[in-house]
Amino acid sequence: MRRVRKTPKQERSRQMVERIVTAGREVLVEHGYDACSTNRVATRAGISPGSLYQYFPDKQAVLAAVIDRYWDDVTERVAAALGDRVADEAGPAMVRATADALLAALERDPALLRVVVRQLPAQEHEARRASLERRVVGLATAYLGPRLPRDHRRDVAAVAWVVVVAVENLAVRWVLDQPAGISRNDLLDQVVALVGGYLGMPGVAGMPAGSTT
Repeated sequence: MRRVRKTPKQERSRQMVERIVTAGREVLVEHGYDACSTNRVATRAGISPGSLYQYFPDKQAVLAAVIDRYWDDVTERVAAALGDRVADEAGPAMVRATADALLAALERDPALLRVVVRQLPAQEHEARRASLERRVVGLATAYLGPRLPRDHRRDVAAVAWVVVVAVENLAVRWVLDQPAGISRNDLLDQVVALVGGYLGMPGVAGMPAGSTT
């Protein structure tokens, strides 16, 4: 997917790109993917279509910049929360904090998340979502390696992938669907129970407090 036509070096150019990307996000959310056009983005940014084309060759390039920025923000927030706890021995607390960080990141812009997940063709955002997944799976693998029961340790990468994908999909569905009767805290409790039971964490989902990994 094509991105910025030329890299902005001057402050004025960087501000122009920022205006275009911000306008692209607003038009995408307001009008949806199909009706999002470079003309509408240029109008929202207060510039001519020609000025937009100096930086972005087409609609897909503008949307790519919007989506890149969105997933970069989500990735950094989740990775930071998990990275801070790689040395943490409190498994359930780590699971809850990571799920909470993912929810918080997704909740920052639910309108854009809805368009990204439900309107954009998969190829428009799949690479960025997969990048988030790979980074968090890597951190989860590092965390889980020495903490899993011995009979699971040889499969740590697979276990980490299952955990990350499960939590990711639950978080996305909760943010988008807002299911009745399930509060944010309820969801976090259920995620801890689900992941804790799967991983055999002591004191979680019926595991005896004295269990060892």
